[in-house]
Amino acid sequence: MSVDITTMKRVATLSRIHVDEAALPALAAEINAILGWIEQLAEVDTTGVLPMAGGGASALRWRADKVTDGAQGDAILANAPDREGAYFGVPKVIE
Repeated sequence: MSVDITTMKRVATLSRIHVDEAALPALAAEINAILGWIEQLAEVDTTGVLPMAGGGASALRWRADKVTDGAQGDAILANAPDREGAYFGVPKVIE
């Protein structure tokens, strides 16, 4: 299956998405690539594989419900534009 520019215009109209004329060829190419991947999945031999509905009946492991700081403080604050000790620095808003 191949999607052309006319089909992309129609899909954009039906989806109520504004797409510039110049962006339509790139969008059509991207959709065609996605459809190519789907066609590759259709070629996989699935004989003998039972269909699944959900993640199965496996039980999830329980963990202790305890409050922690996440041990990520330094990594998070490394991206802060202004830092005051172990906290984010923010401008004063009350005089």
